[in-house]
Order: sequence, then C-alpha cells, then structure tokens
Amino acid sequence: MYNNIYTSFIERKAKKEKAFAVLIDPDKVTPAGIIEIADKCTAAKVDYIFLGGSLVISDHLDECVQQLKASCNIPVVLFPGSPSQVSKYADALLYLSVISGRNPELLIGQHVVSAAAVKKSGLEVISTGYMVIDGGAPTTVSYISNTMPIPADKADIAMCTAIAGEMLGMKVIYMDAGSGARVPITESMISRVASQVQAPIIVGGGIRDAEKAYLNCKAGADILVVGNAIEKDLSLIKELADAVHSVPVKA
Repeated sequence: MYNNIYTSFIERKAKKEKAFAVLIDPDKVTPAGIIEIADKCTAAKVDYIFLGGSLVISDHLDECVQQLKASCNIPVVLFPGSPSQVSKYADALLYLSVISGRNPELLIGQHVVSAAAVKKSGLEVISTGYMVIDGGAPTTVSYISNTMPIPADKADIAMCTAIAGEMLGMKVIYMDAGSGARVPITESMISRVASQVQAPIIVGGGIRDAEKAYLNCKAGADILVVGNAIEKDLSLIKELADAVHSVPVKA
C-alpha cells in the first residue's frame, strides 16, 4: 500500500512509540543467514528490516528481499547507497539526499539517474534527509559519498541541517555515524535536532549495546537502526529491540 510504511512512522511518532530496525548489508549475508536473521527478528518483534549498504557489490538484492519476505512479515525498507539498489519486491525505499554534504551528485544527481526506474518499480518512496555525523573514524559512507561529516560536537549545525531538510520537504531525517563508527551520535545532538523538527528521526551508526540504544531513543530518536554490531552477534537483536521498546511513552 502506498504510504503504508511512512504512515507507520508517523503514527508511531504521534504515539511516542520507539521502533527498532535491523540493517542488513546484502554483501554480507547468505540465504541461510537471511533465514536465521529473519527468525531472530520475528522473535524479538523487530519493527523494520532495512536492506542496503554504501557499496553493495553483490547482484542478489532481489533474492535477498524475496527471501526476507518469504521468511517473515516484517516490512523490508531499502536503504540504498546507489541508484542500482532498487528492488520492486521491497515495501518501501528511503530516497536519500545527503543534506549534510555538498556533493551535488548525492543531493540530486543520482536521483535524476534513478528517478524513472524508481517510479516504474511502484515502490513506496520516502524522501529522506540523510545526515552523516562524524563517528570518530573514516567510514564507508563518508568515502563513497565524498562528503565531510558533521562534527560530532556541533549540535547546532546538525539541528540547522535537519530544519533545512524538513523545510525543503524531506519526510524523514536520518542521522548516521556510519558503519564501523567508533563513537555513536551523542544524545545531546539527537535531542537538539528532535526539539526542532517534526519529521520522524532515524538514528544509526556505532550503536553496540542496549544502554546506548535506550538513551538515543530517550533523547529523541524515533527509529533506531543497528547493523554492524548485529553482524558480529545476532543475539544482540533481541537485547537491542527490548531496550528500544522499553523507552517509556510520554503522555
């Protein structure tokens, strides 16, 4: 259904319910691995599965999506790193514009290249203001996007960037320290952004434990995304999901 996923984002935010998403990189999974991840996500009541990566050199994106859809009922949302990462079998596509950088290719250039294919796919398209935040180490996303991340201690820059993205029409703000980040995004930066934008806020990068997941959501993240840590330890799925879902719903 068109706008079904975005509507779920909005409805959860309105009720102040936090959501947890597991990020899967197609380059790093096998068919058997996908089934295991899907089973653990179902058991942990994961809200969304994000699929994609900054590189993606494999050619089995469609198969990954279809395997996930056959293995669980959790919505599959594409998190593309390039115009080629589109599959009509997914539930939605985060149409990312890197608003934290100044690379025109990732602000609009690649969108022009992919527009016809994305429209033809029939996917639900969610315009997303993507903000790369410095996580204390060079990351794939920074290298591939050829952009400088927002400094970790510059919450006002992050806030103004998010405000600008929302006023330009972005439906979602995604703050990402990147896969392999040494330091996750601070609660103070998340709180600063959350205090000024109405759009759902997705936060990811460098989150390795339940405490940080809980604190980031309490600070204002609406959807928490973890990928790299889960690749190393699948048992974290339930631990992190429980932490996110335990954040009190404020009246």
